[in-house]
Amino acid sequence: MKKFLDKNFILENKTAEQLYHEYAAKMPIIDYHCHLSPGDIASDRKFENLTKIWLDGDHYKWRAMRTNGVDEKYITGDADDYTRFLKWAETVPYTMRNPLYHWTHMELQRPFGVDKILNADSAREIYDTCTTLLQKDEFRCRGLLNQFKVEVVCTTDDPLDSLEHHKAIKQSGFNVKVLPTFRPDKAMAVEDQKSFNEYVNKLGVLTGTDISDFSRFIDSIRKRHDYFAQNGCKLSDHGLEQIYAEDFYDHEIKAIFTKIRGGKDLDKPEILKFKSAMLIHFGIMDHEKGWTQQFHLGALRNNNSRMVKKLGPDTGYDSIGDFEMARPLSRFLDKLDSENQLAKTILYNLNPRDNYLFGTMIGNFNDGSIPGKINFGTGWWFLDQKEGMEMQINALSNLGLLSRFLGMLTDSRSFLSYPRHDYFRRILCNLLGKDVEKGELPNDIAWLGKMVENISYNNAKEFFKF
Repeated sequence: MKKFLDKNFILENKTAEQLYHEYAAKMPIIDYHCHLSPGDIASDRKFENLTKIWLDGDHYKWRAMRTNGVDEKYITGDADDYTRFLKWAETVPYTMRNPLYHWTHMELQRPFGVDKILNADSAREIYDTCTTLLQKDEFRCRGLLNQFKVEVVCTTDDPLDSLEHHKAIKQSGFNVKVLPTFRPDKAMAVEDQKSFNEYVNKLGVLTGTDISDFSRFIDSIRKRHDYFAQNGCKLSDHGLEQIYAEDFYDHEIKAIFTKIRGGKDLDKPEILKFKSAMLIHFGIMDHEKGWTQQFHLGALRNNNSRMVKKLGPDTGYDSIGDFEMARPLSRFLDKLDSENQLAKTILYNLNPRDNYLFGTMIGNFNDGSIPGKINFGTGWWFLDQKEGMEMQINALSNLGLLSRFLGMLTDSRSFLSYPRHDYFRRILCNLLGKDVEKGELPNDIAWLGKMVENISYNNAKEFFKF
């Protein structure tokens, strides 16, 4: 019987162990999509205690605690920090076979060096040990990034963001590149007329433009796109239920914009046409600058209206949706490709039923210009776990080129989430190792090791050219 979380955790045979220890483990990290706070990095925040760095903002843990019968006052409420942590520690034993159980103990091992199992009995000791370490410089935000060998962090930022923190980080000479990502979802959210108009008004003030028509709106968006590029941005990102790809005429979009700026609500066909037009405009801007566009597709958000009204979005009330994917995605990519304006693209699905759909879609638009121009992104959100990552890797292997995969990212708000890269690398090495020992792949460790290094780090470095 193997010991839990030993050095060969997840690795089931000698070939997997060799691939991981000799090739994967040493590679640095390029975190090309996350939700870390650039303000925390700029100030090199020192976290007061383990609760502050581990539980605040982590809706994965919040969902588990709610399911375990923990009252909201201990989750997002006003209970003191240790009591909140204790409620999490009491929940942890009930998370067995949920990825949270693995992540929790991997994050205690690294960076804290804690090998104990977290439960109610060990909570006080673990809390005090980790909280003491968090007061050291190497456990502040920048120290943690260096401990995890992170080279690049791409945060997720609204077009209206000043990027002041990114500028401050660069000026400070910090050795890790912290770059913005252009996330313009609010610039096409016309289903909420009031919020959209408030957003456009702020955009107008920021760009010094009286945004009275659609052309001025696009010009203002482009100014912000240019500003992000000037500050090192290389990627955009969109979090959508599905791709919007309705047919539209330019005069229709101008009329729709005038209508909503006049304070009138749009009907559903108008909303879909406007969103479709905006995605094309964003795609063209990304292509012009050589950026990579990312699409996170398939989340059904804010399901619990009572709790979302109380706590707001991104608090643990989202789930997998079952939206149509293939036809609109094909139409969107084809429209840009047919005009030679299709940027490098990464597609992430949230519904596992779409693994093979996405795996085949990327092959339609890879054009030989660069390796993996259209890439199938790693298992995301609810699929960011062992089975989900194995399914994504297997689908990509069967339908495309796993060797050109861009690998793992954290997609996290926590500075302790980097062991997820280690988790991914172990899963990858284990799959390859099993194939070798079953005779389904040759025992060419040099080539397979290079493949592991590329997926872990080199492919992303070459693809994004940070």
